[in-house]
Amino acid sequence: MKPIGRSRRTTVLAGLTAAGTLTVALTACSDGGSASDTATSTASAAFTTPAAVPTGPASSDPVTVAPSVTAAAPTSPSAAPAPAVSAPAPGTTVKIGDAVPLPFSSAGSEGAVALTVTSIEKGDPADLASLTLDDDTKGLVPYYIHYKVTNIGATDLAFSNVSHIRGLLANGSRASALMVFGTFAKCSDGSLPGEFTNGKSADFCIPVMSPTTSRVTAVEYWDSPYTLGNGITWK
Repeated sequence: MKPIGRSRRTTVLAGLTAAGTLTVALTACSDGGSASDTATSTASAAFTTPAAVPTGPASSDPVTVAPSVTAAAPTSPSAAPAPAVSAPAPGTTVKIGDAVPLPFSSAGSEGAVALTVTSIEKGDPADLASLTLDDDTKGLVPYYIHYKVTNIGATDLAFSNVSHIRGLLANGSRASALMVFGTFAKCSDGSLPGEFTNGKSADFCIPVMSPTTSRVTAVEYWDSPYTLGNGITWK
């Protein structure tokens, strides 16, 4: 896994809120943002409306996948590498709360993590009151994807990003991503902490948007060795 590349297409709006100094831009991007804490916060948000992604028939019996490797203790660079992770097959569906072992690559370092989608939380449009959003967001409801990353390999993954995570609507199409730059108390993601060694875990959140006529029912991870629409799905 590696930090996701962002594809900027169209800037729709930039402005200031009446209360505070939160700056918002609606931009077609591809994934979640970052958060920072200041006494007077400055924030911006980007909203994307992706096209539906064709999906195959859902599995009738979700497959529960448990980590298939024994976590190795942190070692020195000269020590033998940790056992390789056997990643589940593309298209595998697991239950929300199940940990999935995955290979991880960052800045040339090879490691392994267990990725767990812990919950999908329905928000309230009022949660976005501090952000100046475009008319395109009217009629949309925020959802918060909560996930956990655990280092199950021997490599220190400090300050790496685990991305390529998207929400799926009830019909299998992609939920719109809401990218927030700055402080957004309801849901903010970021980098793994420093000294993220074997056995350590960190919790994250990604906000997505759904029409009121639908809801976010599943989450897909699609970074290498997977592809968009054929990754690992939690539901």
